[in-house]
Amino acid sequence: MSHIATTDTTSGCRAGCGACCIAPSISSAIPGMPDGKPAGVRCIQLDTDNLCKLFGQPERPAVCGNFGFDHELCGDTRAQALHLIGEWERLT
Repeated sequence: MSHIATTDTTSGCRAGCGACCIAPSISSAIPGMPDGKPAGVRCIQLDTDNLCKLFGQPERPAVCGNFGFDHELCGDTRAQALHLIGEWERLT
């Protein structure tokens, strides 16, 4: 698998990246994670292809739906996204 994935033209997100489901902390409840998740911990709803199992479902936390792709935050690769989002989390 290449480190540079294709970009979804509607959201900018790289299919199979999942960095936004790992790097940041999430304080709201997630199905299977009632207390949310700490930064750096893989969300239980992230599947083996790094895709959200709750995408498009009403159970998906609003904070997840509001987290959008931004090249400055996500960089050019999944590794960059994990690093940059992790740094953002650390600084806030």
